[in-house]
Amino acid sequence: MSVIKVLIVDDSALVRQTYKALLESDPEILVIGTANDPYIAVQKIQRERPDVITLDIEMPRMDGLTFLKKIMGQAPMPVIVISNQTLKGADVALKALEMGAVDVMAKPNLSNDHEIEESRINLIDKIRSAYYSKHPTQKTEKLPRFSQTIVSAKAELQATILLKQISFSANTIIVVGASTGGTEAIKSFLEVLPSAMPPILIVQHMPEKFTASFAKRLDDHCALKVKEAEDGEAIVPNTVYIAPGGLHMIIRNQHGKSVIKIYHDELVNRHRPSVNVLFNSVAEVKGKHAIGIIMTGMGDDGATGLLSLHEKGAYTIAQDETSSVVFGMPHKAILAGGVSRVLPLSEISKEVCEKISV
Repeated sequence: MSVIKVLIVDDSALVRQTYKALLESDPEILVIGTANDPYIAVQKIQRERPDVITLDIEMPRMDGLTFLKKIMGQAPMPVIVISNQTLKGADVALKALEMGAVDVMAKPNLSNDHEIEESRINLIDKIRSAYYSKHPTQKTEKLPRFSQTIVSAKAELQATILLKQISFSANTIIVVGASTGGTEAIKSFLEVLPSAMPPILIVQHMPEKFTASFAKRLDDHCALKVKEAEDGEAIVPNTVYIAPGGLHMIIRNQHGKSVIKIYHDELVNRHRPSVNVLFNSVAEVKGKHAIGIIMTGMGDDGATGLLSLHEKGAYTIAQDETSSVVFGMPHKAILAGGVSRVLPLSEISKEVCEKISV
């Protein structure tokens, strides 16, 4: 049994102590050290060689983003960024993802036992995802070729699809699920799509507050309108709906229209929002008129939901191993038998546009 070695970097002694206890409740995780500022962290990184680092964004002497930049420039390794549950904290956390952090997490309320337990589950899952992800050094080697693939795919889409008006059925809906590595994968998928598309509903495993900032960033880069989903709103074409962090999202029929329902409930597949929750509801309401896509991420959330879509006649796609940061969720979906086609990220947008055209 391999043990995952973790270094906790946070200026709060209480947080360091709590995270250590939470992580070491898992026998496969060992906290090899803690640091209250980046300078001490550097010494422990050199001495202890951790597999994964948890990094608080707001730090004394050197802010977390500056430290993250130094890590990625000098000794790349999986980093999970911990941020406050504020809009400013969410913006900084998303910037950290763009700079190379594997995942982000919101600081839990340490006075709430239920929230601490959910944070324990969440933190352990993120540590495992980071450990099994393609390390930054590996991604750096593949990045130029992969980036060129994305650029080529975008040019091809513009030449073959974006310059034409796509005709699609009014009943069509597209649903996407992703976790670790998903923020960049979703951006790559959306930014090449034309402004006229069926509704797109997305579950990306993210904390509360963070999804609103994520939606805004996507909206700035896409021809489609991108927004955080709201309870009770009607689903309309040319719009992308991001499930709010910390809440489940489903669709239902109401007075002849498809509407979104947002609600709080227990974790499903260790997540809230859960991909399975969304996919299962879409399978019931839309059936063969849906396209389901499962992207990079650890675990099995989305596998049974994608199978439900597939069994109802929906066309389903899984991101391939090479382009996935973590080939967990797509792999589980493939094993479950619910995938129509496995594709690299660079080809998913084009495939979807071809499938919805009538």
